Amino acid sequence: MKAFNCHHVVKLLGVVSKGHPTLVIMELMGKGDLKAYLRSRRPDNEDNIAGPRFPPPTLNEILQMAVEIADGMAYLAAKKFVHRDLAARNCMVSDDLTVKIGDFGMTRDIYETDYYRKGGKGLLPVRWMAPECLKDGLFSSQSDIWSYGVVLWEMATLASQPYQGLANEQVLHFVISGGKMSKPENCPAKLYAIMELCWAKNPKARPTFTELIDMLLPDINQNHFREVSFYFTQRQETSAKETDVDTATASTPMRTQWMDSQNSREDSDAESEIAFFPPTRSITQRDYTRGKNSLDGNARGDSRAYSVHSNDGSKGMSVTSSDDSKGSKVSSTSNGSVPNGLLPYVPCRTTTC
Repeated sequence: MKAFNCHHVVKLLGVVSKGHPTLVIMELMGKGDLKAYLRSRRPDNEDNIAGPRFPPPTLNEILQMAVEIADGMAYLAAKKFVHRDLAARNCMVSDDLTVKIGDFGMTRDIYETDYYRKGGKGLLPVRWMAPECLKDGLFSSQSDIWSYGVVLWEMATLASQPYQGLANEQVLHFVISGGKMSKPENCPAKLYAIMELCWAKNPKARPTFTELIDMLLPDINQNHFREVSFYFTQRQETSAKETDVDTATASTPMRTQWMDSQNSREDSDAESEIAFFPPTRSITQRDYTRGKNSLDGNARGDSRAYSVHSNDGSKGMSVTSSDDSKGSKVSSTSNGSVPNGLLPYVPCRTTTC
């Protein structure tokens, strides 16, 4: 970890090995972990009851955080490092709201209820784990992609607990049987479509972190990101012929399919405002017992391909499905922002198992 050198990965400065316990000195991240930060922005948080002292993050801020997390993970993947515990609690927020990958398993004492001990073995973060991890104990960059999709869900619900209503052991069986979390109410379709790409049952069908950055780039402010990101540094180093990075394109198959669908889809005339990030409903016992057939037509599994795009580069987001099922479409009149630039939030019960 000492050798890591990426703006979006928390820097390890040193270790104090003299005395007990051993101390780790890391880069200061003034606003703490992402999970606590998001929960502190809930309107029903005790610090916000008297007034909006800490308003919810805007849509643009959420997407900026998402691309920064993807950039840090792309760096780790390039270094052949598998995180195995990517979650909002393991992402750190600086004073300027930059989000970086951190902790690498050191938060287990703080968020003990987020982990589950399976068969007498070590604690496992089952709510963030891919099916192949739960079933066979196989971890890879592709399983980190699954966890990233869960992190996006956490961000979309201001850090609600994933798989609400299910105990940890039920989550294990639910995910292995093909179950997925449903779309949070009023969450932009583009964001949920990216989550579903991350939750493909076949690990090889999931996008890479570089491809995820490609998908998110059109919706963020790229000025500072260009200067500090691993994504653009890597492109400049590996593609000397590419002199105009403004297009932010990549020659990956998934990116090509994504852009082809953008060019082929007709612009929608209808526009509506986005109401963003109320929490999703809890998973019911009926959902759990139905397995693959439970949430949002998951019985079709990997046969469904999604394409997500912005209709004119600045307005509107839409998602289509290639299996002729009903697609959903969300668009906005202000480049993906919400009224007053804030994210409405409706409190929900979080089940601690």
